[in-house]
Amino acid sequence: MFRRFLTAACAAIFAFPCVSLAADDLAAVVVTATRFSEADPGVAANISVITRQDIRNTPATNLPDVLATRAGVDVRQLGGVMGRDATVDIRGFGATATSNTLILVDGLRVNPVDLGSVIWSSIPLESVERIEIIRGSGAVLYGDGATGGVINIITDKSGRPRATVAATLGSKDYKGVDAQLANGNDKAYFNLFANHADANGYRDNGQQDQQSISGRAGWLLDRGEVFADFATYKESAGQAGAIFSATYRNNPTSTRFPENKEDRNGYRIRPGVSYRVNDRLTIEAEISREHQELNANYVSRASTSDRTRDTTSFTPRLRWRHDFGALPSETVAGFDYYDGEFTADNIGFANQDASQESTAFYLQNITKFSPNLSLTLGGRSQRMKQTAKQDAYAPFFSPAVSGNGTRTKSAYDVGLAYARDDWRVYGKTGTSFRFANLDELFGFDAFFNPVFAGNLKPQHGTTNEIGGSIAAGPAILRASFYRLDLDDEIGYDDALGTNTNYPKTRRKGAELEVDWKIAERLQARLSYAYTDAKFREGVNSGNEIPLVPNDLTSAQLTWNAGTSGSYSAAVRHVGERRYLNDFANAQGMLSGYTTLDLQAVWNLKPWKITAKILNALDKKYSPNAGYSAFRNDTFYYPADPRGFFVSGRFDF
Repeated sequence: MFRRFLTAACAAIFAFPCVSLAADDLAAVVVTATRFSEADPGVAANISVITRQDIRNTPATNLPDVLATRAGVDVRQLGGVMGRDATVDIRGFGATATSNTLILVDGLRVNPVDLGSVIWSSIPLESVERIEIIRGSGAVLYGDGATGGVINIITDKSGRPRATVAATLGSKDYKGVDAQLANGNDKAYFNLFANHADANGYRDNGQQDQQSISGRAGWLLDRGEVFADFATYKESAGQAGAIFSATYRNNPTSTRFPENKEDRNGYRIRPGVSYRVNDRLTIEAEISREHQELNANYVSRASTSDRTRDTTSFTPRLRWRHDFGALPSETVAGFDYYDGEFTADNIGFANQDASQESTAFYLQNITKFSPNLSLTLGGRSQRMKQTAKQDAYAPFFSPAVSGNGTRTKSAYDVGLAYARDDWRVYGKTGTSFRFANLDELFGFDAFFNPVFAGNLKPQHGTTNEIGGSIAAGPAILRASFYRLDLDDEIGYDDALGTNTNYPKTRRKGAELEVDWKIAERLQARLSYAYTDAKFREGVNSGNEIPLVPNDLTSAQLTWNAGTSGSYSAAVRHVGERRYLNDFANAQGMLSGYTTLDLQAVWNLKPWKITAKILNALDKKYSPNAGYSAFRNDTFYYPADPRGFFVSGRFDF
């Protein structure tokens, strides 16, 4: 299958005549591939940009579902239309995707330091200006956890005067309100976004609600800017949990845990500065603080947990535009400091606390040998110091455990890119790494006694990749082909009941995207990704890695009918994959699924009316499922059935 796709994709890319009609689109994107916002500097990478208009044309109610429209981005929900606890996976990591796909908001890491979820509710969809998806390792610039790729969510900082309010009603008693307020001049600006949503949910004990306020204030200098970003959020949800196979077939709305609940609240604040010393030297720096409180009541197992998590960071960097003789060159150098910790006060299990301190230096240089040919060289060294402690717990006869450890890893990348007006090709090679997160420091020995698992080796790997893009008349095609070999991949082994280093693994695949302007008012987008993720050593050598589909396909058609409205249809197909925990590949395949979402937008200024039908064909499927050796059965998180949503927005 992979060879057939590779042959067909290569033929498609290089068979089109090179014309200039769409060429401007190849160079028009703005990316953060250097940690400085600028026009694409020619780095060797597979980059997709989701614009504000793309977001508005996409029939989705949450940010993860918007991301799922792009090649190679697999999104697995646990239920609901708010995106809560959604996992975003680039290049096939399955259960450990959150620790291997780095999510940024305006360059700030929002992945948790433990096994928690990205708090999507803290990023209102209306606040997003664009989204940059950089596939493949981002370890040099971003460090630990960027093995599969980096997603940078860029929020609106325009300060363009506006005030809007929108209200949404939908299936399962969904109610939502969004508001935004912004203003600015040549000296200062601010942006403010607020969101509230709640719904009863498709399943018993599936109710969810979320509230958030976020924004930015900035003061403009002659050569730069001083700013402060902030976000605060609060959310709660019933924990319906997974259901086993017979129940999934006969009564998918049911729950095994009718009273389990979780509440989360927290904030992020980040002051920073950007200053252009002269035409060749720019300095940027930010200090951030993130705080979260999680209060969980698991009635089903007579336990509660009050968990507090704090993260502090300091990320100064500079960009120096210089020359190597007659060759234009640009160097980015920086220092990253992160300090994270959590404390968990538990009833029903032992109390825990853990902390980590990370320091890193990195350097990336881009040199242009000609206006068309550029070479990227980069390196990073990162040091991680971690400690963990678990109290004794008499009911389980568990002794107290504690430990600490310090690890150091380095990464490099080398890339070569060649671009003309209508096409571009690149090749790159580089390394990546990941340290164990704080929850992974707690483990068990062969007799299920608690131990400090700080002896887990850092995960490390090598990625080789080629790709390119071409403007062919009204279409733009982008493609990439890669191979990622990992050693000491960190993950959970259900059979052992602990986190461990896997034997060697490998991912290889291809990603293809096509943007096609069929007519002046009709546009299409098609994406396809093939992923082959397998163990290459050990008892499971040759077996597929769980939860990774071989095939991901999405297609979207948008028709702008002018005063008659705008209409979009989006189809997404996720291929079959192995069940979570089924490393032996002995439990068959979790069925693939295809969904259809529809949207209509009528712009009746100052009103805008939007109608959506999600899962329009009422497909029954489970995006997330696994195998329980204890029950000798498969378990499922049922997706929501067909849903209807109507919203009205008023621009003051």
